[in-house]
Amino acid sequence: MSLSFRQSDILEIAKQHGRVAVEELADKFGVTVQTIRRDLSELSEAGKLDRVHGGAVLRSGVSNIGYEDRRELNEDAKSRIAAKCAADIPDGASIFMNIGTSTEAVAKQLLNHKNLMVVTNNMNVANILVANPDCQIVVAGGVLRRSDGGLIGNLTVSTIKQFKFDYAIIGCSALDAEGDLLDFDFQEVHVSQTIIAQARQTCLVADNSKFHRAAPARIGSLSEVSAFYTDLPLSTELTSQCGEWKTRLVLCE
Repeated sequence: MSLSFRQSDILEIAKQHGRVAVEELADKFGVTVQTIRRDLSELSEAGKLDRVHGGAVLRSGVSNIGYEDRRELNEDAKSRIAAKCAADIPDGASIFMNIGTSTEAVAKQLLNHKNLMVVTNNMNVANILVANPDCQIVVAGGVLRRSDGGLIGNLTVSTIKQFKFDYAIIGCSALDAEGDLLDFDFQEVHVSQTIIAQARQTCLVADNSKFHRAAPARIGSLSEVSAFYTDLPLSTELTSQCGEWKTRLVLCE
């Protein structure tokens, strides 16, 4: 399919924010909502976007969005989420941080914390925290995934099992309506499950684009999370469920 200039721009907006809204696009391009709906339908038929009520989201599947593209998704929201999460981490804590652009954003917010020990399987997180002289950094060994600087595999799991962390700060690729945390890489899922098991408290950092995506591998449930930092409210049903699970919801609007 050959995309029009407007459709190409719509696709770029979706890549930046994870989703697009019909009325906002109509205002932006000065066209009718019917025209935008037609654009979104054609982008959906071309396999570029998935239609949802009031707009469209980036297409989900069995493979993730490219890592550099993910860095640009919802950057403002990630920064707000990261700042709030980091503010709740005390000096002197031991932390594990896993693979993801959201955890990298938290690492940037920890640069002024004192007396931290951070264990990570994320080479990008380690490189960010080098700038904090009061942070001891332990890199969990494993197989390097060049696409995102992540370390995965049995060696990574074995390293993690040698620690008991005050906090695990984790991301996920998707969050479904039942509150299940999902990912694309089965090896990474095993690492994340081990992180949760070895932490006294688990903090999930994920912006609202994760609400509209699907991934094939299950990490666990929000019931295993101590605090969930995000930028938009969850559904009424899932909010109620989090109350029963005693999962603290921290809204970073």
